Parts: sequence; C-alpha cells; structure tokens
Amino acid sequence: MNVPDRNTLKQTLKQRRQNLAEKFSDKALFWSGCAPSRNFPANTFPFRASSHFLYFAELPLKNAAIELDNGKLTLFMDNPSPESILWGGQKPSRDKIAEEIGADAAYPVSDLANYNASAATIAVPNPITYQQQCEYLQREIPEPSQAQGKDLDLIQAVIGLRLSHDESAIAQIRQAAGVSMEAHQTGMKATAPGKTEAEIRAAMESVIMAHNQTCAYGSIVTVHGEVLHNEAYHHTLQSGELVLADVGAESPGGWVSDITRTWPVNGQFSATQRELYDLVLAAHDACIEAVAPGVEYQDIHWKAAAVITEGLVELGILQGNVSDLLANDAHALFFPHGVGHLLGLDVHDMEDLGDLAGYAPGRQRSRRFGLGNLRLDRALQIGMTVTIEPGFYQVPTILNDPETREQYQNMINWERLAQFSDVRGIRIEDDVLVTGDGAEVLTSSLPCECKTIEEIVNARQI
Repeated sequence: MNVPDRNTLKQTLKQRRQNLAEKFSDKALFWSGCAPSRNFPANTFPFRASSHFLYFAELPLKNAAIELDNGKLTLFMDNPSPESILWGGQKPSRDKIAEEIGADAAYPVSDLANYNASAATIAVPNPITYQQQCEYLQREIPEPSQAQGKDLDLIQAVIGLRLSHDESAIAQIRQAAGVSMEAHQTGMKATAPGKTEAEIRAAMESVIMAHNQTCAYGSIVTVHGEVLHNEAYHHTLQSGELVLADVGAESPGGWVSDITRTWPVNGQFSATQRELYDLVLAAHDACIEAVAPGVEYQDIHWKAAAVITEGLVELGILQGNVSDLLANDAHALFFPHGVGHLLGLDVHDMEDLGDLAGYAPGRQRSRRFGLGNLRLDRALQIGMTVTIEPGFYQVPTILNDPETREQYQNMINWERLAQFSDVRGIRIEDDVLVTGDGAEVLTSSLPCECKTIEEIVNARQI
C-alpha cells in the first residue's frame, strides 16, 4: 500500500485545482472548520477538516481557508500563537504550510475581512465556522440543497471532480482498507461467549489507532444487528448469537474505508443462520459482478432486492410471485436500506451536499418503502468508489406493526419466519472501485464465506 510522497501529492493537488478551474471560472473559498467545544472551550471534540477543503489542500488545518482562482491557491491561516505552542507544541508556520501544499500566497485569517464578498463557497456544517463564512463574505450562505447562482455552480463543479478518484485518492483508500481489514480479522479473533461488544470494538479500533489512523465513522459492533446504526456496546455476547461489525478506518489524509462483516459468537453458524447468511452473500456477489462503467446503481440495488426476494421465497419466508413481491416492496421488510453509497473523503461521500451528489440531475428520491433510503442514484463511472452492502434484518418495529402484518399477511409465512429467530441482522459490505474492466474489490482480502469466517473466529486469541 504505497501512499504518494509530498512532492507527488503537491502535483496532485495542483492538478485538482486546475481541474476545478476548467469547470468553475470564478473565485472559490473553502473553509477547513474548527473543533467544537464539548463542555468548556479548551475541551474540544476531535477535529476533522471539511472534506472539500481536504480535497484541495490535503492537510487537516484548523481555522483555515483557501481561495482558488483559476488554479491558483491562496492560503488564509494564522501563525501558531505562543499559547498554542505552550499547550500543543511547535507547529509549522503559515509560510511553511503554504509551501507544503503548493500555495501561491499566504495571509492571516483576518485578511478575509477585506475579501470580495462575491466569491462562491460551500457552507460548512459547523455553526461557528458557518457564522465566520457569513461574516467574511457579508451574506447568508445557503445550505447546499438551497444553493443558487455561483454557490450552486461551485457545488456542481466539485461534485463533478469528486465523483471519480485520482491515483492519489485511490492509494489512500487502499491504505485505509488495509487497516480496516486487519481490524475486522482482529475483531473476529477476539470474539468469544461472555465478552462484551465493547471489548470487540476495543480490539478492532486498537488496530486502527496503532496504524495512526482514526475511525471513519462511529463503529457498529453489536449482537443487535437489526439496529442499523447501533451505537450501544454493553451487551454480553452469548453462544448462538451473531456479531455484526461495521467498522472502517480513515487515512491521515481523510480518505476512508467502510467494511461490514457478520460472524457467529461461538465460531459456528447455525443451519438457519447459514441459510440467510449465504443468501445475503449471494446478493453481495451478484451486485459486485454487475458493477461496471455505465451501469445504473439503482439497477444494482434492485438486483440485490431480487436475489434476496428469490431466496426468501425458496426458504419459504416469502410466498408468491417474485415480481409481485418486489412491486409490493415485500423485500424491504427485511432489506430496508439501499445497497450502498459513494465512498471517498467521507464514508457517505459528499452527503453534506444532500442529494445533489448522490442523485444525477433531474432525479429525486423515491417515496417507496426501502427505495427511499437509496443514497446513490447515478450511472457508475470509472474511478468511482462505492460500497456494496446488502443485508437481512428482523426489525421488530417493522415486523410487529399491525398495519404491516395486515398488508403483508398473504406474502409472509410468519410461522416459517419464526424458525429463523436466531438471526437479528446480517450485513456484508465491501468497497468497490469501478474500473474500465468492471470492478475491483478493494477489500477482497477480508474473507466473507461462512467456512473461512468460522475458521478465523475459531483461531481465537483469548
């Protein structure tokens, strides 16, 4: 996993700025953001720079801004204060950082007060930084979904650039993926009855920390896989349960990986767990096989839905004609989310821009159950990185809803479904790069077949 050196990266950043100039001819300002306070000013949350800032500057600079004007970069940031050096140690000067990122000029942040208010920008979802943006540009900055004029033109230009990744970005995604795969194997080997979810999470995140990376998002490590974004870690693992772990690393440059695996606590899938796991795996494999330039991502989502529906009919859980079941969204009772999303500098890349990034121009989210949660509705293109993550879940609030029971009473064999009560949730997720030949699974070194996963879990390091 070779990561570009600073000279190569400087050339990459220059090329990105030139690419923006070809799409957007006006001045643009990007803010890095700040670290909000937790409960008193000096106790802050971990800082994460705006991804749009990182795309053109790469360094996670606090309280900084950059101007891009026809490919030229101007950096606005303050030199380290004596107080910051006292508490945080010596930091590079403004001029040193300007040299590192290839800036053409560098000035204090206060110089933004005299700045041309006509520059375009993208609102940072941080109230402190957002207020600064409005004050310096002497206007209210609209949310991306409400942007108009130059701001909207800038957003569309940035989307056009960030949908496909350059070699530097792909190298860093590979780096994050490598660490993520190691973390998942460590989590599997740390699993045993009697341990807590927190212990498995700690084992996985310790690998990420040891590689000087951070978690790309709040880790999901749970025996309650039916809670899609579970943030609780207090449950004790019981024999016969499944652990669902959705954990990904973020490289120092901000590029991320996103992996989910599901494995048995006792190292052995039950017969019912294996049947449903293999069904999800079949959907996962079929979707990856379908990835290629020009393919509509929504079609891949429907392929996952079709495979899952066909399998549930074969298992006797769903009953009826597959096409009719799909038309009635019966599959969404067990697969209520989209098949995946864009991946890049964010785990849901550019989702701060709302559906402007995820949905092609002229397309809107469906209001259909399940399909309305699809995060990406575009044709795939070379250099795009997406996740493929079908799943099966038994969500009590869905399945026990009286209206749902009545609507689907003839489509679900409830007695047969009850025989699979040892499956709360199963998800299998990989990171996939769209290539000229089809797809490259960047996380393929992490096994997802039942037998191999059982072997890893049983190689416990207790």
